Amino acid sequence: MASNTADKKELKDTGYEIFILLLSLVSILNMVVAVDLYFFPTDPLTLDVLVIIDSVLTVFFLFDFTYRIATATSKAAYFFKNQGWADLLACIPFFRIFRLFRVFRAWRLMKKFGLKNMLNEVINNRAGIALYITMFALIVLVEFASIYVLKAEAANPEANLTSAGDAVWWVFVTVTTVGYGDRYPTTAYGRIIGVMVMFGGIALIGVLASFLSNFFLAPPKKAEERELAPQDPKAQIAQLRKLLEEQEKSNATLREKLGDLEKVV
Repeated sequence: MASNTADKKELKDTGYEIFILLLSLVSILNMVVAVDLYFFPTDPLTLDVLVIIDSVLTVFFLFDFTYRIATATSKAAYFFKNQGWADLLACIPFFRIFRLFRVFRAWRLMKKFGLKNMLNEVINNRAGIALYITMFALIVLVEFASIYVLKAEAANPEANLTSAGDAVWWVFVTVTTVGYGDRYPTTAYGRIIGVMVMFGGIALIGVLASFLSNFFLAPPKKAEERELAPQDPKAQIAQLRKLLEEQEKSNATLREKLGDLEKVV
């Protein structure tokens, strides 16, 4: 029982855990590709893009480690028993292999939490899940678009997208609909990728705008509704208590009307 309680406390928001899990998987996949390109340097520009993306992922993993150790009930238990040391080492690019521990832990925690509970939380917190999915999609879009636009632009010796930094910059400003115009694709295939990036940017910005409007305009939920899962007995008790209060208000209204009728009679 104590172990299950500790696991539930260690498990963060479902959307957040899925987000970190997806980032870990992308990081491990990038590591495998980067190792292959390092020993067989057939595409140095792709390797440069992966290095830039990994730097961004490292920032997220550093935040994740800080967040978990700051909110852990026992910092020593998190660091030694729950592989917090692996999270810290995984923040170092040279030790990216330790990010496998994040995948195993996230899978273990979500499995103990239960698939049904996870689906219910995803349904009840669609806006929060959408934000994490948008952030993940943005990272993946920037990575793949940067790699393939460089491959497309390599056919033009006069192209101005010739480095990983330029490609990542161009994709980012295009996705955010800023579009400075200092970097742009010049080949037909590069422009096709540009169109795809534009449509992807519109979709992602739309999702982000919807999340912000829901966050600021939606009525606040009660603390009990935010903290308790629908299957939690405490949540069921809170729901029954709320129904009972509504029933008592209804009974009070009926008694008042009955008293008025008795006075008339």
